[in-house]
Amino acid sequence: MNTAIEFKSVGKRFPKSEHDAVSNLSLTISDGELVTILGTSGCGKTTLLKMVNRIYEPDSGQINFYGKPINEMNPVKLRREIGYVIQQVGLFPHMSIADNIATVPKILGWDKNRISARVDELLELIELDPKEYRKRYPRQLSGGQQQRVGLARALAADPSLMLLDEPFGAIDAITRRSLQDELLKIHRKFGKTFLFVTHDIHEAFRLGDRILIMDGGSVQQYAKPSEILKNPANDFVERLVSSARQEEIEWNAGGDGNDRLSHPIS
Repeated sequence: MNTAIEFKSVGKRFPKSEHDAVSNLSLTISDGELVTILGTSGCGKTTLLKMVNRIYEPDSGQINFYGKPINEMNPVKLRREIGYVIQQVGLFPHMSIADNIATVPKILGWDKNRISARVDELLELIELDPKEYRKRYPRQLSGGQQQRVGLARALAADPSLMLLDEPFGAIDAITRRSLQDELLKIHRKFGKTFLFVTHDIHEAFRLGDRILIMDGGSVQQYAKPSEILKNPANDFVERLVSSARQEEIEWNAGGDGNDRLSHPIS
């Protein structure tokens, strides 16, 4: 399998900080994988993501994007190869849903027919009827619908890589589950490489082909969900898994009974 992203001894420390945000990190992400990056606030997961599209530049080491060092690539050209979705959707309020989705294709000079077809394709994929939603504005959509449109906009120009930084963090639990289903469907359909940052262990295990667990800027474990459950790499990972198992025990004792995970933690 081809390598999509390679981190080689990557480090980052912000000014006035006494600790590395990311410390000597080396790993590879295969083309077509959905990798979830799990950790508490301040562990370095968002910094890692933002170094991939050069919002932040590493202080040391090298990041390769499909074999090319990203520091040798034009940042604008690189970012056009990458879809980026954040928790605050950031749709343009004065633009229709169709125009929001078409933002990057228009910049790239796609013709109108191609853009129109792509907008309809993506609206159908995220289960928003094009006839009903094309001409609406963001204020006329729910939070979950806006996040769906944010995903569609990030996918519009057919990027090689999708970066998702806690995109469902501000969404209610029921809508969040639905959006996770949409994301898995999109990933299966397009076979793109996805990096998905979350602080929710259940979300990480449900979505990830592999899970990158971080703490203090360092990798604690990087493995398939089943491997992490069977063989936690250290005490930190063991505590993380144990806390999630305890949550599930408490939920089940309360009679919830819902199937929460593709990879059960208990």
